[in-house]
Amino acid sequence: MSFSKFFAFLVAQVGAGAIFLRHRNDGPLPQAAGPAPSIPQARPQGVPTLKMPTAKGWSGGQTPTPAKGLDVSLFAGGFEHPRWLHVLPNGDVLVAEALPVSGGIRSIFDYAMQSTMRRAAALADHSANRVMLLRDADGDGVAEIRETYLDNLNQPFGMAQVGDVFYVGNTDGLVAFPFEPGAAKLSGKGRQIASFKPAGHWTRSILASRDGKRLYIGVGSLSNIADEGFEAEQGRACIYEHVIATGETRIFAEGLRNPVGLAFEPASGALWTVVNERDGLGDETPPDYLTSVQDGGFYGWPYSYWNRVVDDRVQPQKPELVARQIQPDYALGGHTASLGLCWMPVGTLPGFGDGMVIGQHGSWNRSKLSGYRVVFVPFDKGKPSGPMRDILSGFLSADEKASYGRPVGVVVGPDKKSLLVADDVGNVVWRVTGA
Repeated sequence: MSFSKFFAFLVAQVGAGAIFLRHRNDGPLPQAAGPAPSIPQARPQGVPTLKMPTAKGWSGGQTPTPAKGLDVSLFAGGFEHPRWLHVLPNGDVLVAEALPVSGGIRSIFDYAMQSTMRRAAALADHSANRVMLLRDADGDGVAEIRETYLDNLNQPFGMAQVGDVFYVGNTDGLVAFPFEPGAAKLSGKGRQIASFKPAGHWTRSILASRDGKRLYIGVGSLSNIADEGFEAEQGRACIYEHVIATGETRIFAEGLRNPVGLAFEPASGALWTVVNERDGLGDETPPDYLTSVQDGGFYGWPYSYWNRVVDDRVQPQKPELVARQIQPDYALGGHTASLGLCWMPVGTLPGFGDGMVIGQHGSWNRSKLSGYRVVFVPFDKGKPSGPMRDILSGFLSADEKASYGRPVGVVVGPDKKSLLVADDVGNVVWRVTGA
């Protein structure tokens, strides 16, 4: 088959929503999950698996499926790709709306990947680039007030409020705005106080320290395994610490391919994150993970993964870095795209104790899809203490051809008796409570 005929065939397959560019599949593998996962040996793929469901959305009163003893309802809808959530002291809920924007096409695989992502509502020519404010003034569990809190941002994601300052994580930097308690819209002009390289893994999560003196910011890699060279990855794949009083910003921990959600475990005070691992080695190799984060720690990317397994595709290697790699605490399964993270204390939802809630956005590069759910990892004495449990599922059709929604940001609701979930394909925010 000639190149032109192959390209035409590929275009037709993409348009039809077909699965393509798949590696050999021997059937579904057990999920690599927990503190001591069984991770299959790497099987490098010449061309990575590419599979995503078509974005369908919810219709006819359809909702995700809550775990037994829980209920789910619509807190607010009608968004344009809602990604991240933040609750202000007065109970207002902020929603960051943003979407990756199409880039250049340099190869057939670029075309295939971008076409697939468009079909899955994961890529577009336009991003809303705003933060919306939701207010449930009558306390009935539905936000009846909705205002544009900030706009004209640059792919906003993380948010934090400390004293009289409100912070937004744009893809290219940390921006500070004058904060006005109770205001439905911020009127002051923002100032950029730290810069980050944009593009690649574009999200910039933010978490304020418990004493309000520091901010922690997650910055992902540009590529899968430093495909554009190591220089292009400088300042990426890490978590930054920003000291508010001095304005100093430094790398707190590195070797984290794409650290997104950030949360503190209250008993130990430790910082935790969820990380999306590399692609192209198999359905469950390596798993995404939840881990505590040590100051000065190195977590392997791009040279190695999990328990210092070397990725031979990366050359030249750095054995001295591999030797000091910290093994993550808890595997979340391969390619689950675990993005959202929050600490949920006992008493928030019936039947759930202390632990971390994780929004798994869902895979695009494995033969059997994974993620597409909101899960809970129980904690005891500052560490994960049991298997994951579903909080919400049913975001993916049984035949894996359609996604009704994809969960991202998660946060405990202002009433402390609910969980809010941003769904960026359903374009809604869900509210989970006791049944």
